[in-house]
Amino acid sequence: MLDYVSYIEILILRHLTRRPAHGYELRKRVEHTTGVRLNNNSLYPALRRFEEGRPPRLVYALTSLGRELLHDMLADLPPDQAADDSEFMARLGQFSLLGHDERRAILDARDEALRTRLAHYAEMHALAGGDRWAQTVTAELMRRDERERAWIAELRAPAAEP
Repeated sequence: MLDYVSYIEILILRHLTRRPAHGYELRKRVEHTTGVRLNNNSLYPALRRFEEGRPPRLVYALTSLGRELLHDMLADLPPDQAADDSEFMARLGQFSLLGHDERRAILDARDEALRTRLAHYAEMHALAGGDRWAQTVTAELMRRDERERAWIAELRAPAAEP
């Protein structure tokens, strides 16, 4: 299992699979295509983690080792990260880089995280007693997670395709 991997690192590596880029260009490409805002405090430390050598101008390109690292980052979704919407969506958006079993494992991890969260929300709902607003919030949270679980069920068939 890898050390903690951020979805930001996944997005950076995925964009480097398309073509090399310097830091500013890479930040703009990630922001433009994903809507995720990167600041220099998250971008450059992540880029330094992937450096293998320093050319005169820092232009980043993905090496074969970087491709392996990206694959491993995508395929690994620990339970604590499976509950994080951004971590899950970053991996789901890159399913074309993963095999069937890896896709299924990610969907399973997310589904289990949602089941755990639903149980917690149900407990909160019951503990809210007659508090209308607390129950309104927990009911909505449960509806959202149930909708996502249904969506994950729909994703299983296309995820099994080559």
